[in-house]
Amino acid sequence: MFRISFWEKFLDGIPEYLARYYWWAYLWRPAIWFFDHQPIINLILFGQYKRLLSQALQCLENRPEGRFLQLTCVYGKLTSSLLKYLDNEPLYLVDVARVQLDSSLNKLKPEQRSQLLLACMNAESLAFKKDSFSTILIFFLMHEMPVSARKRTLSESIQVLQTGGRLIIVEYAENPCRHWIYRLRYLRKQLLHWEPFLEDFWKEDITAILKQEATKLGKTLRQTEQHLVYDSFYRVMVYEMTE
Repeated sequence: MFRISFWEKFLDGIPEYLARYYWWAYLWRPAIWFFDHQPIINLILFGQYKRLLSQALQCLENRPEGRFLQLTCVYGKLTSSLLKYLDNEPLYLVDVARVQLDSSLNKLKPEQRSQLLLACMNAESLAFKKDSFSTILIFFLMHEMPVSARKRTLSESIQVLQTGGRLIIVEYAENPCRHWIYRLRYLRKQLLHWEPFLEDFWKEDITAILKQEATKLGKTLRQTEQHLVYDSFYRVMVYEMTE
C-alpha cells in the first residue's frame, strides 16, 4: 500500500520545498502556536529580534507615499508594528499559506483587522499589477528559499515596485565566516540542518542579483542603505527604484 510522507499532507497549493523542509515551522498548526511566542523568536534570532525590528522600522522613515506590501507573514510583532506605523493606511500582506494569514489576522486587535489586506499567493508569482507598491518589506524570507525560487521572488518584487519606491530586506549577512556562531562548527551545522538553503544564501550577492533582475525588467535599482546587526551576522538592506 502506498504511503505518503507526513510533509506531503501540506502540499495542497504549497511549494514543494516549503512543505518538505518547513512544514514543522510554518504549516503545522501546533508549530505555528509554539513558534509565535516572543521568547522562542528571540532564541531563533539569538536575541536580536527587537533590534532587527527596530532597524527595519527606522528604514521606513520618509518612505515614499503609496501602497505598502509585507511579503509573507512573520512571527512576532512585525505586522502589528507596521500597522501602528502606517496609522490608518492599509497594509497588504501576502503569504502562500492560508494558515499563516489566518494566524497573522487573529493576533491583531479588532480595530486593526480592517487595516490589513490579506492575499493568499505565492511570492514567486505575485498577482499584482506592475508598479503597484511604493514600499515592500521582506523579513527573513530569502534564506528559506532555494536559489531559483529566491531569484523569482526578487524579480517579482522588482516588477511590482514603482519608480521611487523602496525595497527593504532583513536577512542574514553575506559570508559571516568570522562570527562566533559560524566558527562554532556544531552550532553552524545545527543552523544549516534547520535552514537547508542558508549556506547557498550566504554565498550569494543579493544586491548584484537584484540589479540584474531589475535590468531584465527595464528598471534601475540602487542600494541606499545597509545596516549590519549583531557583529555583521544579520543585515538590513534598503534599495530604491530610480528613473
